[in-house]
Amino acid sequence: MSHYLMAIDQGTTSSRAIIFDVKGRVHTLAQQEFKQSFPNEGWVEHDPEEIFDSVLKVCHEALDKAGLKAKDISSIGITNQRETTVVWEKATGKAIYPAIVWQDRRTADYCSQLKSQNLEDHVNDKTGLLLDPYFSATKIKWILDNVEGARDKASAGDLAFGTIDSYLLWKLTGEHKTDVTNASRTLLCNIHSLQWDDELLELFDVPKSLLPSIQPSACDFGSTHESIFGGAIQVGGMAGDQQAALIGQACFSEGMAKSTYGTGCFLMLNTGDKPRKSQHRLLTTVAYQVGDVTHYALEGSIFMAGATIQWIRDGLKLIDNASETLDMAQAVGANNHVYMVPAFTGLGAPYWDPNARGAIMGLTRDTGIAEIVTAGLQSVCYQTRDLLDAMEKDNAKPSRLRVDGGMVVNDWVVQFLSDILNLPIQRPAVTETTALGVAYLAGLTSGIYESLDQVGQHWEQQRQFDTHMKDNERDVLYNGWLDSVSRVRTSQ
Repeated sequence: MSHYLMAIDQGTTSSRAIIFDVKGRVHTLAQQEFKQSFPNEGWVEHDPEEIFDSVLKVCHEALDKAGLKAKDISSIGITNQRETTVVWEKATGKAIYPAIVWQDRRTADYCSQLKSQNLEDHVNDKTGLLLDPYFSATKIKWILDNVEGARDKASAGDLAFGTIDSYLLWKLTGEHKTDVTNASRTLLCNIHSLQWDDELLELFDVPKSLLPSIQPSACDFGSTHESIFGGAIQVGGMAGDQQAALIGQACFSEGMAKSTYGTGCFLMLNTGDKPRKSQHRLLTTVAYQVGDVTHYALEGSIFMAGATIQWIRDGLKLIDNASETLDMAQAVGANNHVYMVPAFTGLGAPYWDPNARGAIMGLTRDTGIAEIVTAGLQSVCYQTRDLLDAMEKDNAKPSRLRVDGGMVVNDWVVQFLSDILNLPIQRPAVTETTALGVAYLAGLTSGIYESLDQVGQHWEQQRQFDTHMKDNERDVLYNGWLDSVSRVRTSQ
């Protein structure tokens, strides 16, 4: 048996391929960014073909760097930006419209109409989600309603829908499947039965023939066409990026939590084998399904985390590289009374205000670039505090938090996070936890690992950060954040 696993990590701003050894250590990595398109205010789109091409390129690059062939890879895991919606022709595999990205807000008015009909509680009971443009169902409906001939083709069974995992799987293997974690983010899946829900399909006017079959997170999803990698490789694991990170962080016990800082920030807490309904506008979602075991999670979603720093770099051009933020933040310090509310695509949990817009507040004559950059870093930590407070109100506060993603290489950010949350923060030795999670799933399917317990033994802490901030200082800073947020909200 070959002893390497390859993870395809298809994210919001880049595609990556990472090859792991059996102990979960990174062997080789390749990454490529791709174009972001903003055709109208609040709209975010990607070119599906460009995404697939970038995936192929990084997979080949990772294999070449490692000196490996298809026969050396035991299995592939796919993890993906969730909710992003692609509709393509079954006959050609060609998308009929650009991918509508999870950040896209074009269906906000339609979601408001459904809310005004008092449908949100009913939808939430079935899906664990809220009526928000974030999720896939309203994006599918928009494509079918706005692309000429799409409805007729869908009714005839000629079109396929998928989140990015399904689209990549189709292109790689010809199979039309998804896993339960991605299905649970569409507003079309009943998280109790783990099946597509006919009533929801009728509500959102989505033909069932569009949909992929729903599978456990670890299973044989099919094998890649031999022509792609010079030999067939099994795809043995799939999970949405945040659930994959929960697995990669070995949060397999009820009450364990992780927070991932990528393009957005997502705090997820394992609630065990039963879904827990939030009373404070958090999401209930499927954490993973391995064999007959299904775990659920409470999740809070922040739309702008690393994307805030990307905007500071590319939009404002205040920095040339994200690495510059560490020295700036250290110079300014935590006691920074400039606040940035990065509501560029609305506010996520617990506010769910799609029409809120970003702002920078507390500016004075002595405010400079360093203060604004530091405020951008702090905004991510303040938003995490919003999520943690909502979890605590749902009687689900963790005793510590495991973190991952590109932003947590910045020691200042992680220390401020510990200070503002008043929690110990654990940073793992391997921070590529999203990719690692689906590599573990693929390893379970291919027989490299026997159980999740065995997988959990590989988790290793690199450093723990403990709070040093006084309560009154923490309260003053966080109250300033809450005041700033209240000023950009369109609904209270």
